[in-house]
Amino acid sequence: VMTKEMKKSGAEKKRVRRSSAAIQNGGNRDPNTDTPPRKQAVKKDAFQLFAEKVRNHKELESRWAVLQETRVEYFRGKDFVSFLKKHPEAKDLLESDSNLEIEDIGNFLLRKNLLVRCDRVVKTVRPGKRKLSKWPAHLEIFPDQVFSENDAFFAWTFVNRRPLWQTLLSFFWPVLTLAICLFPVYPHQAKLLILYSCAGVLLLILSLLLVRATIFGVMWIILGKRIWFFPNILAEEATLRELFRFWPKKDEEERPKWTARLFYAIVAVLVILLLRHHAPDEAARARSV
Repeated sequence: VMTKEMKKSGAEKKRVRRSSAAIQNGGNRDPNTDTPPRKQAVKKDAFQLFAEKVRNHKELESRWAVLQETRVEYFRGKDFVSFLKKHPEAKDLLESDSNLEIEDIGNFLLRKNLLVRCDRVVKTVRPGKRKLSKWPAHLEIFPDQVFSENDAFFAWTFVNRRPLWQTLLSFFWPVLTLAICLFPVYPHQAKLLILYSCAGVLLLILSLLLVRATIFGVMWIILGKRIWFFPNILAEEATLRELFRFWPKKDEEERPKWTARLFYAIVAVLVILLLRHHAPDEAARARSV
């Protein structure tokens, strides 16, 4: 009898503990988390899909910069707002949250750590320039992580899916490295072909640099404008698409003084006359032969 009563009392104590724990959990429950975990996962995946689609869209202008010794892809807040106004169908991926305002969508992306708000490191205008750069090359984390379109930059925090050509290129590099190491055992004709091909590519690069420098010098002396075709051809931190961009950037620096332009024009004329004076006389050489 005593053992039965002890078992009953122990069972009653367990029931009381379970009921008190359930009451505490119900009292401490956040009303915003009443949705089942499956629905929360779907909601998070919807924002992830939305972020991936927006990031891979060509009409959202973005750049690469260095954020705490890490290269990140970032965009401007005003470009994000104008993109969603131009393409409202992109918000359909958010399902039940597709009716949110653009600012609220940006704040949701920040809360889910899909974005991080950044600020430019250099906040003063450099000497010789009229205003700050539109796309700074170095960023730092902004203390207030709230979406804004007024001079605000936002960097993607997730790893983007690599396209097929990048995957194929990652397999191609080891093969190319092995082929370079085996160059001494190539046939003689293959060595000559590789030698002439490399010399042709080097000559093409040097000719391109010479032509763009000539165009820059002529336009700078005559018009006082800095025009660099292929502006990113010598950039250390640039994507493949930015590296071969042909059209020059907008000149944001101050117009050069006419005295400096006149001085370099005189120097250029003197250099041309000097080279022409010391050029080999082909007619005399032909007569001697």
